[in-house]
Amino acid sequence: MTTYAIGDLQGCHTQLLALLDKIDAIAPHAQLIFVGDIVNRGPKSLATLRHIYGLKQRARIVLGNHDLNLLAVACGLRKPHHADTLADILAAHDREELLSWLRHQPLALEQDGYLCVHAGILPQWSMQQTLALSREVEIVLQSESWVAFLQQMYGNQPARWDDNLQGADRLRCIVNALTRLRFCLPDGNMDFTTTEAAENAPAGLLPWFDCPDRKTADSTVVFGHWSTLGLLMRPKLLGLDTGCVWGGKLTAVNLQDRTVIQVACPQHQRPGKKN
Repeated sequence: MTTYAIGDLQGCHTQLLALLDKIDAIAPHAQLIFVGDIVNRGPKSLATLRHIYGLKQRARIVLGNHDLNLLAVACGLRKPHHADTLADILAAHDREELLSWLRHQPLALEQDGYLCVHAGILPQWSMQQTLALSREVEIVLQSESWVAFLQQMYGNQPARWDDNLQGADRLRCIVNALTRLRFCLPDGNMDFTTTEAAENAPAGLLPWFDCPDRKTADSTVVFGHWSTLGLLMRPKLLGLDTGCVWGGKLTAVNLQDRTVIQVACPQHQRPGKKN
């Protein structure tokens, strides 16, 4: 079956429809993988979330930082940011159904040998360990203690992975890597302040995918989150966030033959810190 991986939507529903029309004209029953940040910052977060939900088995997603933010805001654990566009979801009659579905989605998934995450993977993690660690978070997020988990999810520490981490520190480190990571030190110590393009990394920092001895180097990783990186296509790497909400493009890549489909997008957010 043909599979397309699709970059960050961030509530850009009109562009999603245009992109799916292009995909359907080529492969009407293609499997779709969305690499997170389904909602927020764009103008139609509710319509976008409903549309992905309505695709049922045709669509698979991984959670991004904005998707987790929606869950935290909906629980009253975080105040909406001035640039958030989540009010339509929070006021929707079907919000509980949509939010329940969202929190039952993974942070990492494997499809036909591709490892899909929203942001990054620490150099110490193999594909199998990444999927296993993702599952640890998923189990808690899907449990009755999911609100308590979200209460402890935010923070930048610990910034470096240790197999002996336990409890909230362990889960927070996993979430931060899979949904927020861009740059880190060669030993995997994560940096959460730099959002620039890869070539503008501060001294000592590397894009996570360029860390030496990265254990997923032999796996093909598909990710989003990094709009200043743009479309990145290497033999074992696909970066798909092309800044739709910032006036860039919405991108889909055929995982079988690497053909690219894009839709131009109007600017919905002013340039600034992109997270």
